[in-house]
Amino acid sequence: MRPILATISYSALNNNLKIVKGHAPKSKVMAVVKANGYGHGLLNVAHGINEADGFAVLSLGEAIDLREAGFQQTILLLEGVFSKTEMAIAASFTLDVVVHSIPQIEMLEAIKFNKPVTVHLKMNTGMNRLGFVPADYLTAYNRLQACKNVSQIVLMTHFATADEDIGIAKPLQLFQETTQGLENARSLANSATILRHPEAHVEWVRPGIMLYGASPVTGTPAVEFGLQPVMSLTSEIICVQTLQAGESVGYGHRFTASKATRVGIVACGYADGFPRHAGQYCVDDDQYGIPIAVNGKLTQTIGRVSMDMLFVDLTEIPEANIGTPVELWGKIVPVDVVAEACGTVGYELLCAVAPRVPFNIEDGEALNG
Repeated sequence: MRPILATISYSALNNNLKIVKGHAPKSKVMAVVKANGYGHGLLNVAHGINEADGFAVLSLGEAIDLREAGFQQTILLLEGVFSKTEMAIAASFTLDVVVHSIPQIEMLEAIKFNKPVTVHLKMNTGMNRLGFVPADYLTAYNRLQACKNVSQIVLMTHFATADEDIGIAKPLQLFQETTQGLENARSLANSATILRHPEAHVEWVRPGIMLYGASPVTGTPAVEFGLQPVMSLTSEIICVQTLQAGESVGYGHRFTASKATRVGIVACGYADGFPRHAGQYCVDDDQYGIPIAVNGKLTQTIGRVSMDMLFVDLTEIPEANIGTPVELWGKIVPVDVVAEACGTVGYELLCAVAPRVPFNIEDGEALNG
């Protein structure tokens, strides 16, 4: 078996859930576990944070998997449903559904359920992605109020700039003015809002990336919020080469040694989810790699990432050899650091871990990698 492994820490998950509750102690927690638990395994995550009050997913399949695994918490479909058939199935599994468009209201009005559903009515307060604009929001609300298939309405929005200096003051005011006088439960705060804007901690909060130990705020390391990395992506050195000055390595010879350079070949490539463009990059004619840890020591990648392998500089780690452990990201190298060096965000790297990578739980059995 190839030595690559994604290890999930339940203790880190629980720590991060406690951080959420510490910031919003009066709110229920809707843990966002879409995208296969942000790449950590849907059931792995759900079992690790079973104390959450609810789970938010994207697909009907994910929601059914949670129900059939025995989870009785609120389960929310974040984009709602896409057909009358799906709406009926959602009702049969007692799922909450986001409603963000007139066709979704029409689905609710057109069929009869044995049991009405809870809907989360989404307002577009400036994200301009999903939701009713404020001028149409109360009309949608009143239609849902009159619909026999609706049991409860949760008022919902999503902030576009909670992680930036501009903050949420304007969209929050817009939401509050539009919903003034309504006594429904509300759901407003994503990870950045939870950490930075306590004025938006209402009946529900919706933590996503912070649960997994990555930072939702650019420029602020996750550790400053007390968050711990949940996933450690690790592998080993499987071969060692020594380059002389002028010799190159990898496809396209993207790295050429300027001096004797010891190179480790790591069993991890872009088919495992490590980004192909994460090899060598240049700043002012100097070559830099992506941070990586070998035997607990920081070094960098060199050359172009291959499908199944990548290259790492071992020149300053003479003890490293075949079998030496490598951390791609995790406890030594935060995923956000790797992501920044790749010009992306930690969300993408975590979600991109390939199905062929085996999963392990530090204090349990991996259920869904």
